[in-house]
Parts: sequence; C-alpha cells; structure tokens
Amino acid sequence: MSSGNQNLTAAQQQQLKNNIRVNLDRCSNFMRQFRDPESRELTKLSANQFMDVWSHYDKDGNGYIEGTELDGFLAEFVSSVNVMDVGPEVVSDAMLAELKQCFMEAYDDNQDGKIDIRELAQLLPMEENFLLLFRFDNPLDSSVEFMKIWREYDSDGSGFIEADELKNFLRDLLTEAQRDKEVTEDKLIEYTDTMLQVFDSNRDGKLQLSEMSKLLPVRENFLCRQVFKGPTVLSKDDIERVFALYDRDNNGTIENEELRGFLKDLLELVKKDYDAQDLLDFEETILRGCDFNRDGKISKKELTMILLALSKHSQDDETKSK
Repeated sequence: MSSGNQNLTAAQQQQLKNNIRVNLDRCSNFMRQFRDPESRELTKLSANQFMDVWSHYDKDGNGYIEGTELDGFLAEFVSSVNVMDVGPEVVSDAMLAELKQCFMEAYDDNQDGKIDIRELAQLLPMEENFLLLFRFDNPLDSSVEFMKIWREYDSDGSGFIEADELKNFLRDLLTEAQRDKEVTEDKLIEYTDTMLQVFDSNRDGKLQLSEMSKLLPVRENFLCRQVFKGPTVLSKDDIERVFALYDRDNNGTIENEELRGFLKDLLELVKKDYDAQDLLDFEETILRGCDFNRDGKISKKELTMILLALSKHSQDDETKSK
C-alpha cells in the first residue's frame, strides 16, 4: 500500500479497498450498480439513472441498442445478478443467444431486431411518474390529435416546443395521469431535461415536429397500410375510411389541424426528420396541386386524387426497385 495510506486506520483501509473493488466491479458491469446488494433485484431508476443506462449502451448515439450493443447490454443485465463475473454463473454464448431470442420476443414490440428507448423503459424498473411520460398504453388515435396538442403547447408559435413549453406539457400530462399526486418543480425540470436528451436528436435544445411525434406517438399512420403501397386498387370504402379518420368534426372537409394531421402522416412517408416549416412548405405544395377550388381545405374528391397519386407513386417505386 502507498505511504499516503499508511496513516489510515485498519477500518479505513478496508473501506478504501471495498470502494476500489466496487468501482472496479461497476466498470466491468455497468448494470451491477443498479442492483440491491442484498436482494440483487434492480432498484427503481431515476430519470437521470435511466439516461445513464441508455447513453452507456447506445454507444453510437443512433437512438437504438442493437448489434454488439444489444449483446453487451443483455450479457451485463443478466450477469449483474451475480456479485462478480467469475465462476460457472457467467452467461455463456449459447445462453446469451437463447436469452436474446426470448428478450426480443418479449420487448421488441415493433420487431425491428433492436431496442428503442420505449422498449428499454418497459424492461427497467423506473420512477412511476417518469414511466407515465412514455404513454405505453395510451397512444394518440390520430395525427389530428397530435397537431391540436402541438398548437396548444407551441404557445409562442415558433414552430418548436422549447424547454419551458415541454415542461408545461409534461406537467399537464402527469396531472392528468395522476390527479391525486403533485410533481415537484425540481422533478419536472429533471424530466424535461431527460426528455430533451432522449428525443432532441439534433441537440438544438428544443423539439421539432418529428422529434415531438416520437415522444407523443400516434397509434397508427393509416397511410402506411399496404392498400396505399401496392397494385391493389383503392376502393370507395378505403377512401371513406381515410376521410372519416381526418374529418374529425364531420363537416365534409379536412381543414386546419385535420389537414395538418393528414399532411403530417403524408410527409412521414417521404421524410424522417421534419419541422413545422417543412410541414408548411408541404401544405403549400399539396394545396397548390390538389385544392382545385382554392378554399384551403381538402374535400373528399380532392382527397381521392391525393390517395390515387400516392398509390400510383408507390407502384412506380416498386416497379423501379425490381
């Protein structure tokens, strides 16, 4: 032991050794620090701890834990139950392969072979309030709802949800989910910072439309259905269903947030990352080509023209790819 430690008592020296051993142990298995030392169960993670886990395993920062990242996470997740990575308890390659298959069947909801942050949040025990923010059991019915919420919380009309607006949204979301519990301002700030870390992919300190849509998911983009992609002829019923989905007030036209919700779904077919200006430009382009009576709304006849064009475009793309 170094001379600097010779003046320590025996108890202090033992504590120092224990601290060194714990720190080395945590370096070798990141998940072990979140296990209860007695029961070996995972403890509830705070928002910041959850982000530490996510950032540690999503090494390339692409928003997924996949490939060797996923293998590393699963191996450490399982072996962290043990106090040390020695002995026959260590996960073998064969066991890891079997565990991976079971794990993906249970948690890979969209079956894309990788884990996104929502899927990880279902696996790890977390603070109840923070878990509520992921809205697992309550996705929005349509992008029309999304656009109404966007308009409400983009209070300055900047085309972005800034940190203070996001905090207001999260406060209202938690208040609605748990009417009998109040979230402290410090926790709201922590949740806001964490959600920005998770969903602000371009790191500009605010959420654009495409980033907010990941935080606040829609149950289904109806326009992604196969009927709009292949050689199938669109039926009158198909068009009626789409029109009813977006004409929420049943006034016979798609307008305002209804129109922007429809255009958001349409834009997502061709553009992964988009902001409010992209949506506005897209709206001008679509209306210029399809709004025959120039009323700034989409009628059923005009919607039919758009959907037929979408179907034909998908067929042309499919033909070119062959």
